[in-house]
Amino acid sequence: MRVLASFLLLASLPLLAVEYPLTRDSEPHPGVPEGKIEHFTWTSKIFPGTERGVWIYVPAQYKASEPAAVMVFQDGGRMHQTEGANAWRTPIVLDNLIHEKAMPVTIGIFIDPGVMPALKEDERERYNRSYEYDGMGDRYARFLIEEILPEVGRKYNLTDDPNLRGIGGSSSGGIAAFTAAWERPDTFRRVLMFVGSFTNLRGGDVYPGLIRKVEPKPLKVWMQDGEHDLNIYSGSWFMANQDVHSALAYAGYDVEFVIGQEGHNNKHGRSVLPQGMRWLWSDWKKPIEANHTPKGERHFVLEFGDPASQWELVSEGHGLTEGPALAPNGDVYFTDVRKSQIWKIDAKTEKVSLFKENTNHTNGLMFSKDGTLYGCRADAIVTIDLKSGAETVVVPDVHPNDVAVTAKGDFYFTELGEGKVWNVSAKGEKHLLDTKGVEKPNGVLLSPDESLLFVADYANRWVWSYQIQPDGTVANGQPFYHLEVGDYSTRSRADGMTVSDTGHLLVATEMGVQICDQPGRVVGVLAKPNAGPFTNVVFAGPDLETLYLTAGDKVYRRHMRMKGVKPWETVKPPKPGL
Repeated sequence: MRVLASFLLLASLPLLAVEYPLTRDSEPHPGVPEGKIEHFTWTSKIFPGTERGVWIYVPAQYKASEPAAVMVFQDGGRMHQTEGANAWRTPIVLDNLIHEKAMPVTIGIFIDPGVMPALKEDERERYNRSYEYDGMGDRYARFLIEEILPEVGRKYNLTDDPNLRGIGGSSSGGIAAFTAAWERPDTFRRVLMFVGSFTNLRGGDVYPGLIRKVEPKPLKVWMQDGEHDLNIYSGSWFMANQDVHSALAYAGYDVEFVIGQEGHNNKHGRSVLPQGMRWLWSDWKKPIEANHTPKGERHFVLEFGDPASQWELVSEGHGLTEGPALAPNGDVYFTDVRKSQIWKIDAKTEKVSLFKENTNHTNGLMFSKDGTLYGCRADAIVTIDLKSGAETVVVPDVHPNDVAVTAKGDFYFTELGEGKVWNVSAKGEKHLLDTKGVEKPNGVLLSPDESLLFVADYANRWVWSYQIQPDGTVANGQPFYHLEVGDYSTRSRADGMTVSDTGHLLVATEMGVQICDQPGRVVGVLAKPNAGPFTNVVFAGPDLETLYLTAGDKVYRRHMRMKGVKPWETVKPPKPGL
């Protein structure tokens, strides 16, 4: 009892305050050249109606003949201040570190969040900070890339090397910095965050899971938080930042996390700002690359996507590629829906050639066991002769999107616009399936053993799973596969699918190629190449270990650490781990 009483007494005592004094790097020094600060006001198109202040720090060492590195800061009105008790003194830190050559000659861009002015004096402005900073997706990154960087670049020579572009901020500005780099590592690769708002303000609490699932990206991340940070309706800031750090470390990122005793303020942050900047730019002459060999626990996505093989461009210049299908001889056929064409990738020579024109916007393709090519023409299901290209209408007066053919010769197809899924028997009998709950049926696929029918719902985050009955109809449907979605809507934009011999389902979505295990969980997301919307995937190659992807006007492929199955063969997958 005495021990407990003593503990309670100690626990009730106030914590001793921890001081976080500024270091030498935050103080001006004789002989260190001072940069200059310029200011302008910007009216945005991506965030329509909003105005904001922008401050540009130009170091004394800047030369117009040499591209300068870039460091963007959110909440620029505060972050660029050098006077006052709580000033960040960022320009002074930049002066000192650039003079010391601890970082390259760097243009600092300090940007405030947008405000939409009121039309009348008795009306309130609309404040855009949370919408811009806490929101997921690429909106804010596009704002920087399409508006601010070009505007600053009109006057100053900015590098286009993403290794020499950093971005930072505090609180919601911190998560905004991470989101911009996460969405566009082709532009920003160095991230500096203070008391980042990785809680459920606008969905940022999903980051720990996404970081663990998505293929590693080329980012270097420095973080700071305090043990007494906010704990409110949207979550605990300190717990959330620990989760993000743990996820980054698990996924093999170069990450540093500095923990203090403070709350949601900049007392600790402004003290360690120079430390963070030094670490972030310590190896600035060395390119930042994605780490595909993390130490410690296994990274699931790396068990499926081969780190030694990234997306390789196969063909480009099309309208909208779709419907990749594996032929019995190993060739891959795909469609160009907009240009009404079908193309062939030769299995032996890898040459891409035009197979057929005037296809009436044929979409999905699939081969049957006997080598018949089925196509989803805009007005019918057809079979296509591989020698002549002649078409035979199998199901007229429909508007099919995708098709799956069974080993015994019957097939299933979707009508996205009509919200219907059909079964057609080998005898030609057509049955409308009961797929209540599927709003926009898009991709359709059979499980490796053909016991289940998978239907991707383009309108939300689900791939439905149905049990195929002896007569070809389906029963026991469930919204089974829980896909990751972006910030703009609840849609995953799930499209074409393929399956591995282990029963893993690969789904082309807006976020990337999502890999689902048999129990219906996303266990990995393959990184997106810089392409248009993902439309479909298929396994091909001599060992069925090459994944072909149709995306926008392009076709890609990459070697995988998993193996597909031939659509016309039945394979019983292993029992999954639960």
